[in-house]
Amino acid sequence: MEEVLTLKGARLLPLPGKRGAGLPPAPSGGSPAEGRPLLPGGGVPAGCSLTGSVSGGGGGWEAPRPGHEAPASREKQAGKGGDCCLARPRRASGSGPGLPGAAAAGRSEASSRAAMASSEAPPGEEEAAAALLAGLAARLTGSAEQEEEQEEQAAAPGRLATLGQIAALFRDPAGREKATESLFQDLLQILRKASYEIDATYKQKNALEHTDSLFLLVSECFRCLRNACVQCTKNQNVMRNLGLIETSVHLIQLLHKLETTLESLLTAFRCSLQFLGNIAAGNKASQHRIWTLAFPSLFLNCLNHQDEKTVAYCCMVLFTCLNPERTRELQEESNLNVALAVLQASRKYPESEWTFLIVTNHLLKCPELVKAMYAKLSNQERASFLELIQSEIGENNTVISAETAKFLVNCFKEKCQAVLILAFAANDDDEEALVTIRLVDVLCEMTSNSGHLECLQACPDLLEVTVKTLQLTHLAGKQSTNIFTVTHSGQEQSCHPAVGFKSHLIRLIGNLCYKNKANQDKVYDLDGIPLILDNCSIDDNNPFVSQWAVYTIRNLTEQNERNQELIARMEQQGLADNSVLEKMGLKVEKRDQKLILRSSGKTPHL
Repeated sequence: MEEVLTLKGARLLPLPGKRGAGLPPAPSGGSPAEGRPLLPGGGVPAGCSLTGSVSGGGGGWEAPRPGHEAPASREKQAGKGGDCCLARPRRASGSGPGLPGAAAAGRSEASSRAAMASSEAPPGEEEAAAALLAGLAARLTGSAEQEEEQEEQAAAPGRLATLGQIAALFRDPAGREKATESLFQDLLQILRKASYEIDATYKQKNALEHTDSLFLLVSECFRCLRNACVQCTKNQNVMRNLGLIETSVHLIQLLHKLETTLESLLTAFRCSLQFLGNIAAGNKASQHRIWTLAFPSLFLNCLNHQDEKTVAYCCMVLFTCLNPERTRELQEESNLNVALAVLQASRKYPESEWTFLIVTNHLLKCPELVKAMYAKLSNQERASFLELIQSEIGENNTVISAETAKFLVNCFKEKCQAVLILAFAANDDDEEALVTIRLVDVLCEMTSNSGHLECLQACPDLLEVTVKTLQLTHLAGKQSTNIFTVTHSGQEQSCHPAVGFKSHLIRLIGNLCYKNKANQDKVYDLDGIPLILDNCSIDDNNPFVSQWAVYTIRNLTEQNERNQELIARMEQQGLADNSVLEKMGLKVEKRDQKLILRSSGKTPHL
């Protein structure tokens, strides 16, 4: 019975309505009024399987756009579309590697579940499947012998038809269970002979069009092998022991060398990778064998292939084989290009589910690898990488390691002033400034996540750097008219990368001060409170800036009498707009020659 991944009970922290009440870290939406529940994240499987026939272009599957759905939705969507069906992911259990699963194309969801839940069939069906398979195997052997006698290089049409029938039979559990070692030996011999003939054609630089029939034969063999692996550890082990993984890896490397746009070659390429993905699914011995033979050259070649489906199936194999130890291998200088190729594929094919899963479930969980990749990326690539991190933290509530969080903080501290160049119109597309903006976005998401908040609140100098960056951008906006200047024109420059930057700085300050007396006092010492009050007016270039200022002031004054008294004095001296305080749900009272900031009892106007 497969395990269903669910999102457990969500909760929203309450908005305070009286003095002394706590304010939660600001939510991740565009407006602070849009509270975001904290959801526990779901797991991701050790591997998934493909089955079904691949026709024409090699078949395929459709995955949702990364970041647009929670993990459970992704699993549900993954089985839709295409001739090949992607198995619903399973969470790995403590009893051992989970079995791969697959759903044949055209089945209803109920029948697919039934097929995957049990590989047993009624006795009569098993006998019929065994008899049919034996007949097909005999026919396949006879076709091969006839071909040798006639010395034909091209595959006989009858043999292709037989292979197609075997592949179809292996789509059912009863057929897979009755597969014999001798049949797999026959398929191995066909692949070895085809590999020899393709290699000879390549070395002689003959026209590859004459090998089209060989590519068709290779495709059908891999369809048989691919389908036979589904939910059948016995078949996976037999194939591995026969040497089918070695033959497949050699053939894939050979196909990669051929410079041709033949559709039959692409189909063979895709089917071969699907087979590797299926024989590795839930089978640690097969994963180890593939990793030993294919890493890093095969992965690097396939990740850089021009065919999108080939890249996707390669990522499926890589995702299935990766574990923490192998992920650490990627940070080595000679292997780092594999990780960088995955990032490049995620940018080139943003809707690819497999690249997204590799990045979020493996690459981001290795702090040293994150540092190594970040150092090799261009500023534009860094911005894309940070967007992916922001999406994963914000939408899936993923908690990255404290070491990675501190690394991103240090990156912001080093580049925080790069954003000031955007005050000049000629530099509105500066890539280094864009990286700084994305770093602030990521830090805002991380401080909205309870798993990261305490770590970031304790980061040395982060709060000070954030306040000073706000001071510099605020000053730049007053010295000349630029993107940091407060404007009420009603014409927001929505395409400018710095739109909302000051809002996010204020939001970050508020989150860092949440229930943290030391940080509240630090903002006081840095003269940050008057600065935040000065940003309470509507600004077209900073949507929701007044709302974020309200949240931040409430966090700064929570159980902090000195900060409350400062704002009260500013109101009496005319330095603080009383209407702003009213919007915050606050009022100033004079008692015993002292000014006290109290709750007005009214709901804050956001």
